[in-house]
Amino acid sequence: MELRIADPRTLLFNPKNPRRTAAPAVSDEQLATNIRQIGLLQPPLTRQTGDGLSIIVGERRVRASIAAELAEIPVLVFDQDATDDQIRALSENVQRANMGAVDQWRAIESAISDRWTEDAISAAMGLSVRTIRKLRLLAHIHPAMLDVMALGDMPNENVLRTIAAATPTEQASVWKKHRPKKGQPNVIWHEVGRALEKRRISAVLAKFGPDEEQAFGIVWEEDLFEQAGKDARYTTQVEAFLGAQQAWLEAHLPANGILLDSDEYGRAKLPPRAERAYGAPRKTDSVGFFVSSRGEIEEIAFRLPEPAKKPTGGSERDGNTVRTTRPEITKEGLSKIGDYRTQALHEAVKVSPIEDDVLLALVVLTFGASNVSVEGPNGRYGGQRGELAEALVAGGVLTQDLDLIRQSARAMLAEVLSCREGMSNSGPLALIAGDAVGADNFLPNMATEEFLSCLSKAGIEKAASGTNVLPRQRAKDTRAALIAQIGDGRYLLPAARFAGPVAATTGAEEAPGEAGEELSPTEGIDDEVFEEDRDAA
Repeated sequence: MELRIADPRTLLFNPKNPRRTAAPAVSDEQLATNIRQIGLLQPPLTRQTGDGLSIIVGERRVRASIAAELAEIPVLVFDQDATDDQIRALSENVQRANMGAVDQWRAIESAISDRWTEDAISAAMGLSVRTIRKLRLLAHIHPAMLDVMALGDMPNENVLRTIAAATPTEQASVWKKHRPKKGQPNVIWHEVGRALEKRRISAVLAKFGPDEEQAFGIVWEEDLFEQAGKDARYTTQVEAFLGAQQAWLEAHLPANGILLDSDEYGRAKLPPRAERAYGAPRKTDSVGFFVSSRGEIEEIAFRLPEPAKKPTGGSERDGNTVRTTRPEITKEGLSKIGDYRTQALHEAVKVSPIEDDVLLALVVLTFGASNVSVEGPNGRYGGQRGELAEALVAGGVLTQDLDLIRQSARAMLAEVLSCREGMSNSGPLALIAGDAVGADNFLPNMATEEFLSCLSKAGIEKAASGTNVLPRQRAKDTRAALIAQIGDGRYLLPAARFAGPVAATTGAEEAPGEAGEELSPTEGIDDEVFEEDRDAA
């Protein structure tokens, strides 16, 4: 065997090379980059033929040397029997073992020197500087952990990220508690990760700038496991981050915006007796801004209470004192019922089977609803009503397309009918319409803490009695028992259904207390007075 220097472009490629499928292009690029930086380390094996030097093994190295624009490379010229050349080429490609991940991390860390900086190693290995920094970070994991990982017991990337972000002291302390015990073959890595996990907030959420960073002493760390090209900065200084966000919000509060505090769960604390606004906003709605527990600056619309009105519920006489009977459902509860009903009604008129005579009758009813007004000849339609009407008279002629008429009629019903509290309420006609199209089938499950907390103690006990749930001493316990009783089923508060005494009249109201399913008057006592009833022991 002889070592020679040869021009890689003159070498003859082996037509019987066992590697028929090319390596990934990125791997070839990395090999060419590595050879360009530090030279060819392992000479290809060749044989002298009549046409020149023919490659036995090392064809990929030769091609990479050509890509690296090397003028000469060392080659080994093999002069033994050529009978075994094919098995030699196969062995070269099969009998090899890749370097383990932990060994790679440690090797890169040990290679760092004045000459071999992160940038230099990045150029030589064909890897990004970010990747080199990540591998160096992993090399600094607690040595005992690395030894276990090197044997093949490797945690998933999320746990690895958590471990690498912890300090050496924290890693050593947690490892002392969670290292494998006698008879335990593997490390329970998710417990190690949970013990080292810290809450972190991404810099992407930050609205503040350098001034607030300096004032609150915020230090950013880089998550080297994040996708390249993204802002991978984060901080574990949660309180400082929230304080900086709050300071920025106070300095940049929009005009007419209201600064809100957050509660212990990170939700906005509304002003006393204010209600969150759902659905389409009104001009009179207020807009609040607050910093959530996640660190985001969030916006919320809410409504302040209207001037108090005298309750219209029933009354009881206690000696010489007249005591007003509290309604069973709060104003917030009535608002939620209105939202539930409106959404269910809109779904029902869009998809439920409706006979043509019923459909046309509903359209007539709709335009007699309380929330519909028509301006003079020069007036204009609101919402999509004008577009729906124009679709039926394309070309100035009323369409004969019955499917289009049906579709437009359904859309018109959904556009106009509303059960929501306030100016948009369509009145009893909407309840009659909802009953006609089976809108009860589209109402959501009301056995939830959010909705049932809108009922007074008497109201929740009445609801529970209808599901064979005995009342508890406290309202909150009765609520919990009712929710548990319903489970994954569906419960509708009788007073929230479309059918019933309320829907049976378009004029006078039923007398309070005469109908078990009737809603309490909307002018009832405000939500604050229910706190005693709701949770009283």
